[in-house]
Amino acid sequence: MNRRNAIRSIGSLAGSTATISPLIAKSDKFQLRYILSSAMYGYMSLDSILPQVSLTGSEAIDVWCKVHGNQREQIDKMGYVAAKNLLAENKVKAAVFTRYPLGPFGLIEEMKKIHQNFGAEIIVCGTTGPSEVKGKEAKRVVQEFLEKMKPHIAVAEELGMTIAVENHSRQFLYHPDSLRYFAELNESKNLGVALAPHHLHRFQADIPDLIRDLGNKNIPFMYFQEHSDGMYTKASKEIEMQQMPGFGGGLKYEPILRALKEIKYGGYCEIFMHPVPRGIPILPTAEEISKAIIKSREYIEKSLAEI
Repeated sequence: MNRRNAIRSIGSLAGSTATISPLIAKSDKFQLRYILSSAMYGYMSLDSILPQVSLTGSEAIDVWCKVHGNQREQIDKMGYVAAKNLLAENKVKAAVFTRYPLGPFGLIEEMKKIHQNFGAEIIVCGTTGPSEVKGKEAKRVVQEFLEKMKPHIAVAEELGMTIAVENHSRQFLYHPDSLRYFAELNESKNLGVALAPHHLHRFQADIPDLIRDLGNKNIPFMYFQEHSDGMYTKASKEIEMQQMPGFGGGLKYEPILRALKEIKYGGYCEIFMHPVPRGIPILPTAEEISKAIIKSREYIEKSLAEI
């Protein structure tokens, strides 16, 4: 699907929000690259999700595993050849695989599988070690982590892949201090941060400067998700949806987008939220989910145009 047809499809699907679609089509030196999370659709089948990639204006898919999604398990069940054929039929690249259960030190065999079979570019996981460290302790823990990651980074370098570790709560890569030390001490272009603003809600004012400190070389992947009371406990759908841009949450996107533009950010951006319980689709149908993602994308693009 070429760019013009993709924009027409987005406009047709988004309905009343389509008046903003020309902003997405507008030519500009700085453009965000969107990727679609399979977990947004819960445990829906991969063949139902793949057509949504182009409809949402995304250039690739991020394949999730249980419990948030089960599309990685679906691939194992159907076999790699069938999965590759399905991706090819839909003209979709499986560029990212999110594999939290493996942890940062269990990625080597998975990297080999997903790169050999799908040409995957990035694998996303969490970190480990003491929780939410800061100050000199953060520097020490980051140094130890980078040392332990060397064998895994070596495989990523050999494959031409990138390991992206999320700044997740209750892990060591959480406090701004740890992120800044990561930026200072990380020497590999094959290791970076999957930057999650929703885990920085206590430090919201720091996010733009953290983006500048990390720079494009340290952020291969970024979530467009914000904190909401509906992230971890059952709440109304309206409150739960506030995790997504343009749905009434409190995160200010203009300073974040300005910082991304300044560093000439070239990594993937993923519009995302967590449903409660995990593993269900964020809305009842694939069409409704895609409409919500389109609404968020147009909100981001409108904000980007205004800076």
